[in-house]
Amino acid sequence: MSNLTESGITIEVKRKKIKNMYLRVYSSDGRIVLSCPWHVPEGSIRIFVRERIHWIKKNLFQRKQPVQKIEVQYVTGDQVHVWGKGKSLMVYETTKAQGVLYGSDDKIMLYTKKNSTAEKRKKIMDDWYRVQVKEMIMTFISKWEPVMNVKVQEFGVKKMKTRWGTCNIRDRRIWLNLELAKRDVNCLEMVVVHEMVHLLEKHHSKRFYLLMDQFLPDWRERETILRFTGIHSC
Repeated sequence: MSNLTESGITIEVKRKKIKNMYLRVYSSDGRIVLSCPWHVPEGSIRIFVRERIHWIKKNLFQRKQPVQKIEVQYVTGDQVHVWGKGKSLMVYETTKAQGVLYGSDDKIMLYTKKNSTAEKRKKIMDDWYRVQVKEMIMTFISKWEPVMNVKVQEFGVKKMKTRWGTCNIRDRRIWLNLELAKRDVNCLEMVVVHEMVHLLEKHHSKRFYLLMDQFLPDWRERETILRFTGIHSC
């Protein structure tokens, strides 16, 4: 392990038997750690860091602030996220169909039965999230199929603990993580493109990343945002 300094910020460099470079900011002590393959030269590491220096500084500042994790109970006043933006939740009792609507004042309105549990309210929200993300995935697939000259036969959305997306190359089917409905829509597009590129190149090879650069030049910046959640596309 060695250290390098960029813009007055010290970064720990750990060389490992891995294929890509990963940058992490640890909330516990503010350490910044870059993991990289053994063969990557220092010059390439510095370029990688410089391209992300503003992001590093932003995260260092945010992580210095006291953070209190709040468990969402899906009651009026809770904050929920849609496409990367926090929304104020308004919960209403109803004797009719349960569901979710956008309010004209940019609020999220959740209609549920009287005395419903937090678990049931969460399921209603998840069902709504699933509809939103499916519609957007369909839009991105339609956009990229003619550009990439590939055909997605089927796609689905489900909860995944360790992946943002997966691709079944034989069946030409992709799966996307339901949590993407809460992230910036540009990140969803990046994951869709990532999985579609696997239809052209099975492995995370040099050709795979060249194709990613060709189709979506800023994919690394979009992926960095997702990587700090501890979940990765595959």
